[in-house]
Amino acid sequence: MIDVMNEKRRVAIIGGGITGLTAAYYLQEKVREQQLPVEIVLIESTHRLGGKIHTVLEEGYQIEKGPASFTDHRGTVAKLAASLGLTDKLINSMKDKKFVAVNEELYAVPEGVQFGIPTKMKPFMASDLVSWSGKARATFDFLRPQNKLSNDQSLGNLLRSRLGNEVVENITEPLLSGIYSGDIDQLSVDAVLPFLAQYSNSTSSLINGVKAYTQAPEFLIDHQTSFSFIGGLSTLIDELENQLTDVKVKKSERVLSIKQLANNQLTLSLNNTSTIKADAVFIAAPHTVAQSLLEDKNIFVELKDMPLNTIATVSLMFDEKQISKSFKGTDVVISRNSDFSVTSATFMNRKWENIAPKGKEMIKAYIGRLGDEAIVELSDKEIEKVILQDLHRLIGITGAPEKVIVSRFKNAMPQYTIGHADRVQIVKEKLKSTYPMVRVGGNSYDGISLPKCISQATSNMDSLLKELF
Repeated sequence: MIDVMNEKRRVAIIGGGITGLTAAYYLQEKVREQQLPVEIVLIESTHRLGGKIHTVLEEGYQIEKGPASFTDHRGTVAKLAASLGLTDKLINSMKDKKFVAVNEELYAVPEGVQFGIPTKMKPFMASDLVSWSGKARATFDFLRPQNKLSNDQSLGNLLRSRLGNEVVENITEPLLSGIYSGDIDQLSVDAVLPFLAQYSNSTSSLINGVKAYTQAPEFLIDHQTSFSFIGGLSTLIDELENQLTDVKVKKSERVLSIKQLANNQLTLSLNNTSTIKADAVFIAAPHTVAQSLLEDKNIFVELKDMPLNTIATVSLMFDEKQISKSFKGTDVVISRNSDFSVTSATFMNRKWENIAPKGKEMIKAYIGRLGDEAIVELSDKEIEKVILQDLHRLIGITGAPEKVIVSRFKNAMPQYTIGHADRVQIVKEKLKSTYPMVRVGGNSYDGISLPKCISQATSNMDSLLKELF
């Protein structure tokens, strides 16, 4: 047990999404384990916890209004699930069969594609997704020595130089845009796929570098394997909330400002005119929120021009007779040279058991690209019409859906453009210098995925505990 003063310290966590919830739970467990005199307060501005993660049950359907699944190749979520006693509820999809739409034709993604990069040559060479000239261009990667990456660059620029335009446009960009909903020619290598820089300096080819990374001991699970929980992703959120027994949770209360007092203590002013004094604060919210709370507005100046994409998820329910039997896949992603508004679509009940009534199909579609956010502002009926037109052209769906649920996420997807990692580091250094007991985490900073947000939560709590004791 750590020897500490008896005076109780208060840690305030702002934001009840997955980052804030994980931070509160992780800190609670550390406090119990080490018998530390710490009081934890979690403040969420809305009436519910979970942020973008939101599973609803309606008429026999299990609908994910936000993200539908996650990858977990380092076992980050699995470790949290085990701590919560949820291991038996952690499930992987029944099957994952992805297709790419190129000029209105559907092509299966070849086996061995990791992070949008082919790592198995035999399936790649047998695929119709890339022409023979495109395949030949990609094999140049084995013949040309890699240039050492001393500076950050765009992911598109690196991949095009190694694999050629066709592989990037028909495989890499469609698959990665489903995760980042951004322009691959603007996305940062260091921030999005940092291991590429490491392996570009140590292997003769990019393909061999990706293969080496995915075969490393810490790479526990194939990157393409999808995971969820029995009952949906809200199962994780609900269990985190249920186990916050030593945390004071404040819902529907919004922090308006944070002021620093003597001895680096902080005062949080809330919208109900109350205040909370804290010894440490973790802002698990977008950088725009963090900037609005602090008096020194210059701290986040490096991130003020970060592009933020607006997207919508649309769940559509059909009778299985309305779906063409010729399409056997689970996912469709769209290449940019195809004339579709939908960016991706997933047949949810083909991937997950017991989420739709027997004889029904549930398709979850995404719309909204950087520079094409106006479509998300259309009415629900207009969005439904656009998506139905696309699905009819793609997979031959007939008739109208029996039910549609549209969920919009405005300015919700930060784009990690070139230099993002350096800019985040500068912001964090300025923040620690000006507000020594304030930390930030979430999808604005070091990753947008579920595992990345969980990792940010635990590392920030470790940092604050080190400062407190």
